[in-house]
Amino acid sequence: MFPMKKIDGIRDVFKNVKHRKPTQIYCPRCASPKIGLSSSLAVWLTPKEYFCENCGYHGIIVMELEKDEKEET
Repeated sequence: MFPMKKIDGIRDVFKNVKHRKPTQIYCPRCASPKIGLSSSLAVWLTPKEYFCENCGYHGIIVMELEKDEKEET
């Protein structure tokens, strides 16, 4: 049997993944927000590949900016 702490930890992980809001993505080379999927098939048949309009970067790695949500006490 799993200890309850491990089960609660697993629940928290799935809860955060399930309800994660979309984040802004940026080019890892020039930090431009002008980056998008390189083709319409990039999600369906192949891994997501991105293309930066600013510097011409082409690849699968992007940067994401997440707002830090701090609980107010």
